[in-house]
Amino acid sequence: MLAGLLAAVALSVSCKLYNLERKLAPEYADFISKVRYIITGDERRIFLELPDSEKPKFIEEFWQRRNPDPTAKENAFQIEYFNRIERANKFFMGEGTPGWLTDRGRIYILFGPPRDRITQPMGQDSYSRCGEVWYYGNFPVVFSDPSCTGSYKLVTYDLTALLDLNLLSIALEGAQKTFGEEKRLADFDFNVRLKFTSQDPQKTEGTVVLDIPYGRIWFKAKGEKMSAALEVKLELRDSKKLLIWESQSSYDLELNEAELREKGRDSYIIDIPFSVAGDQALERLHQGKSMLSISLTNKTGNETSKKILEFK
Repeated sequence: MLAGLLAAVALSVSCKLYNLERKLAPEYADFISKVRYIITGDERRIFLELPDSEKPKFIEEFWQRRNPDPTAKENAFQIEYFNRIERANKFFMGEGTPGWLTDRGRIYILFGPPRDRITQPMGQDSYSRCGEVWYYGNFPVVFSDPSCTGSYKLVTYDLTALLDLNLLSIALEGAQKTFGEEKRLADFDFNVRLKFTSQDPQKTEGTVVLDIPYGRIWFKAKGEKMSAALEVKLELRDSKKLLIWESQSSYDLELNEAELREKGRDSYIIDIPFSVAGDQALERLHQGKSMLSISLTNKTGNETSKKILEFK
């Protein structure tokens, strides 16, 4: 009976706070939303119950309590927190929600950029799933994308080992410089399709089309320009995994900041023609499933993404 009463009280308080949050003025709703990762339960309750006339003072004191140097003109913690929100929006767009609200965005905001980041765009085998592993020291934080649609969910639920690696310590130590401003921690990935233009007894021809979102390419400052160097390696193998055809090509991108912003969600398109001729090669190509392996490397950001297409 007591347990039921306590549950009813908790539910009542929760509903009350929910209703108060729904009625917040836009500027206060934005504040409570943006600090969701660092505000305590008590702070949230107090803020929601305060009259509007006292909310500005609460916000000022909220950030001051987290200021590593109260005597400084600027609050390093507050600046770093909002900088990470801005970066997360750029790095992790494409999941149908603002980047800072995604699981990867939350981990990036709270713990900063990882020491190492391993992407698994196609899964290591037919039974595995797409995903990413971020390493903070030797501790792995795993994200899974079961449907391979670019929507990553956190599957490492126990983050106790990272408690000492909090936002404040990272801001003070400058660990955020792991990824300088010249680079972009993008969800480096691409789309690929295969177009056959000719299939006859003498030869098979077509084009491999790579679609790479500009927002997922790491650029480096080069004078007044932003540059990136991409390398594409293709390998076409028969059902026995023996090589039939291969290609390697490089592409240099150079844009200014305005051009890069203007392209927004546009993609950089690469068309690579291929041709297989000869009786023996064609016979191998058409026996069972053939496999086209595509490896895309951003030499500027030192990151590689791989995909495999199978076809008959």
